[in-house]
Amino acid sequence: MTAVKAGDIEALLRRGPASQVAVILVYGPDTGLVFERAKRLAESFVTDPSDPFALVKIEGDVLASDVGRLVDEASTVGLFGGQRSIWVRPGSRNYAPAVDAALKAEIAGARIVVEAGDLAKSAPLRTLCEKSTRALALPCYADDERTLADLIDRTLQDSGLRIAREARDVLAMSLGGDRRASLSEIEKLALYAQGQSEVGLDDVEAVVSDVAGSVLNTLIDAAFVGRSEEVERDYRRFRHEGMDPSVMLGSALRHALTLLSTRVAGEGQSPSMMVGNWRGLHFRRKTIVEAQLGRWSPVALRHAVQLLQEAVLACRRSQPDLAHAHASATLLRIATEAARRRG
Repeated sequence: MTAVKAGDIEALLRRGPASQVAVILVYGPDTGLVFERAKRLAESFVTDPSDPFALVKIEGDVLASDVGRLVDEASTVGLFGGQRSIWVRPGSRNYAPAVDAALKAEIAGARIVVEAGDLAKSAPLRTLCEKSTRALALPCYADDERTLADLIDRTLQDSGLRIAREARDVLAMSLGGDRRASLSEIEKLALYAQGQSEVGLDDVEAVVSDVAGSVLNTLIDAAFVGRSEEVERDYRRFRHEGMDPSVMLGSALRHALTLLSTRVAGEGQSPSMMVGNWRGLHFRRKTIVEAQLGRWSPVALRHAVQLLQEAVLACRRSQPDLAHAHASATLLRIATEAARRRG
């Protein structure tokens, strides 16, 4: 079997796959991480990644229609010689037969990198690569604390920067579960700190946004912690700024669903432990979200989710004024319920 454990992938990427590996499958639910690793594997094998003869990109659906195309591309000698990478982009059709043909062919001087989505264990492409001694299957799940810390250090080092430990911890807590979004935030921080030797806590607080949050966090947190006056005040402000009521309710619904999944997954844990496992939660929101987790039970959160879903639907069917009435009434109802649960 050549399925690689998620925790061993970064070490494998640093040392490089074994020479007998012809196909590398990169898959998983974190599309940003899948793309980043596939790109890294495809580009690192060739001298000039900008050379279209050295790095060839093919859509998966093209291979589904032309099974022999992958073998032909991998067997082609570059115009000026040298190694070649074939980067297969995700497709909606089954192109496992094309990959199977490549694994059975005699291919030298070429690396085939297959970028795929979240494949089930029984998916043909995944089972094919996991069973072959000439392939690797690399799963990509949301970054944990260790991989986030490594990503931060590596990305900042590329810009000639190091980061203080406290700043790294705060930055890691502020990043979301998608690798591409996390990279965007780290690169933005590196640009801000250009000319410095070290990134500090002040730099992180000045630049990095809450990737998983939104401008509506104050309104949503006020509702779920039971502060009705703040809900009324913030709702009036957002309405005056032209915010769509269904957008406000949609953000509240996503937050309720995240609270629910965190409560269910953290059964038996304290609210502080559950907050510690909440990836992407900005450090400034930890205290208020901890209070929410302590106040809302899974049963109550399911009821809140139902209320919000019904309100979103009602808003979409109503005129603007009536839609705002639906939205504000629902958020105030949630705030009243949260206040009742205080203590």
